[in-house]
Amino acid sequence: MQTNVSGAEAVVTDDIRQFTTFHVEDLYFGIDVLKVQEVMRHQGMTGVPLAPAVVKGLINLRGQIVTAIDMRCRLGLPARDPGSQLTNIVVRYGDEAISLLVDEIGDVLQVGIDKFERRPDNVDPGIRDLISGVYKLNSRLLLVLDIAQAVAPVAAANRAARELAAV
Repeated sequence: MQTNVSGAEAVVTDDIRQFTTFHVEDLYFGIDVLKVQEVMRHQGMTGVPLAPAVVKGLINLRGQIVTAIDMRCRLGLPARDPGSQLTNIVVRYGDEAISLLVDEIGDVLQVGIDKFERRPDNVDPGIRDLISGVYKLNSRLLLVLDIAQAVAPVAAANRAARELAAV
């Protein structure tokens, strides 16, 4: 199966997967390239009063309002140093776009499915619930981010807001 992702060709076969990789502190994550809309440097954000703590703000992405989730906060990690630059990974979740704020973007990585393993029991529970599994690489583990779990607090709030607006 061959699919076009943001102008780049992504090839996915039955035995190879491609991931957009990123770092949050010393953790190395991957998201299926087919779920990534785009990657961009820090964007100005508008704060959202009374929003869940994981919501850093809203981004205007070419006229589309996108909720930005601070992945450090979502993972229960310490806040970044003031003034440090963030990277936005905009992912598609259902019919909406959500930005994940990460420390550093990595590369697109191809891995064989034979290296995939279920979530290890010894991973911190705050992280374990947000990953669907891991890939053993030569020098480290690639944690596969479960988008549905990562955006769950925001997706539920967005649905409730849309329902209220429709009334």
